[in-house]
Amino acid sequence: MTELPQQLANGLILGAMYGLIAIGYTMVYGIVQLINFAHGEIFMVGGFGALTVYLALPTGTALTLALPAMLLGGVAVSVLVAVAAERFAYRPLRRAPRLAPLITAIGLSIALQQAVWKWYPDGKQARVFPQFKGHALDVLGATVQRGDLFVLIAAPLCMTALGLYVARTRTGRAMQATAQDPDTARLMGINTDRIIVLAFAIGAAFAGVAAVAYGLRTGEVQFRMGFLMGLKAFTAAVLGGIGNIYGAMLGGLVLGIAESLATAYVEHLPGMEQFGGGAWKDVWAFVLLILVLLLRPQGLLGERVADRA
Repeated sequence: MTELPQQLANGLILGAMYGLIAIGYTMVYGIVQLINFAHGEIFMVGGFGALTVYLALPTGTALTLALPAMLLGGVAVSVLVAVAAERFAYRPLRRAPRLAPLITAIGLSIALQQAVWKWYPDGKQARVFPQFKGHALDVLGATVQRGDLFVLIAAPLCMTALGLYVARTRTGRAMQATAQDPDTARLMGINTDRIIVLAFAIGAAFAGVAAVAYGLRTGEVQFRMGFLMGLKAFTAAVLGGIGNIYGAMLGGLVLGIAESLATAYVEHLPGMEQFGGGAWKDVWAFVLLILVLLLRPQGLLGERVADRA
């Protein structure tokens, strides 16, 4: 029990990252009913974009000063890639059978991985990402690294801002209308193409923020990092109720905490010694997904039309 505060803190940090990425899945699915399996790689290129900005700054620049520029760089790269993917890969297939854009998303995911692996200097190797120096902080009995504070602050701010934007702005209402019935929304004068692009862009921006948080936490970025993080984030979106903004974040937090607790405690249960530790953390994450889908197929919060965007 003495480890519980630390494991909960680890789970919250990890879950906040999952939630930020999961919102991107929810945004796109809520508008066009598309599971964008390339979203994990959009997260990945955001991390490399932030690192590129940092390396372009004068040597010795303090990370506190560099972080805003890195954040802008990571978000910009993620958004550019996502908007280009929507325009050239998904839009031509919008009225095609659903299997076509799904296969396209998988192909785009592989293409983005290979592009970074091929053209980024030393793309095969993990690249060192800057981290905050100094002693870790003691928060309610848990040790929290200074870089982890970024995602703990950014995740609720981003989610709240998006929720208010969707609920209270004219564009947000247009997003809700497009999510409910795109054909009727088009007849009412809403530019649905612009709304769809905006959904891709917002989801990608959140992925860029998550990529910076990932780099600050792990101290590295590498071209394979988007696959598993994207898969976990998709799991989080389904757990919370895909199409629900708040559900995506809740699903991320539940998944992160469950993963952290399972890693620490399962091996101490009678007869479960061989199923604990970090090697099994991914397995328990998907066991949780299966249980939730069996008991509540619509997810923890369910899919609400007002939150689809």
